[in-house]
Amino acid sequence: MKKAYLNWSSGKDAAFALYQVQKEGEFDVQKLVSTVNTETNRVSMHGLRVKLMQQQADAIGIPLQLIKLDGNVSMQAYNELMEIETEKLLNEGFNYSIFGDIFLEDLREYREKQLGEIGIKAVFPLWKKDTSQLMQDFLEAGFKAIVVCVNAEKIDKSFCGRLIDESFLKDLPSDVDPCGENGEFHTFVYDGPIFREPISFEIGEIVERSYTSSGDKDDDCFSEKKENWDTRFFYCDLLPKK
Repeated sequence: MKKAYLNWSSGKDAAFALYQVQKEGEFDVQKLVSTVNTETNRVSMHGLRVKLMQQQADAIGIPLQLIKLDGNVSMQAYNELMEIETEKLLNEGFNYSIFGDIFLEDLREYREKQLGEIGIKAVFPLWKKDTSQLMQDFLEAGFKAIVVCVNAEKIDKSFCGRLIDESFLKDLPSDVDPCGENGEFHTFVYDGPIFREPISFEIGEIVERSYTSSGDKDDDCFSEKKENWDTRFFYCDLLPKK
């Protein structure tokens, strides 16, 4: 099998991508790689405590490698750091990088370009799959997840902290992707077929956070137009039980 690392977000798409890869048997995922915010010690975008992500990796049985980012990192600084870290992975024999992306063409092109320049091939096991069917397959496989972040511009605060189930999917507005592929929401997976045991946690408070750019012309989003940025989010704080 081909030695690979998987870009781990703690959420459903990364978890289902790992599940698919393990079933198909072409790639041997030997490491989970994730970016974390050093100011908050939480997972970038998802707002999840790093301790819970580490518990995920322990339950899955694959080592977790954290890439530490400043809280308001510029795109240039992000690219420079990621180049250093991916070159280290290449030197460890990792020639394949697996992502849970589904249909964002510009993001795929960005990943392929950045990794290709180093010599790593990007792999997308969920690419172009129907997102409604993916969510059905995710639930039928036995995965369990909770919403930890919602984009306040795209989805109501009431969805934050809800479990991913049939009721959740039925309640989503018609213009929201079932997988949240346009950034509408993010999740934490706490049980499923890739886990040796479920992750125990308690639901804490829901908080609102707003963000501003770092000021660079090439800033901390993939979009080039500042007016298109989403800057306001609701986060559900999950508390580890052990």
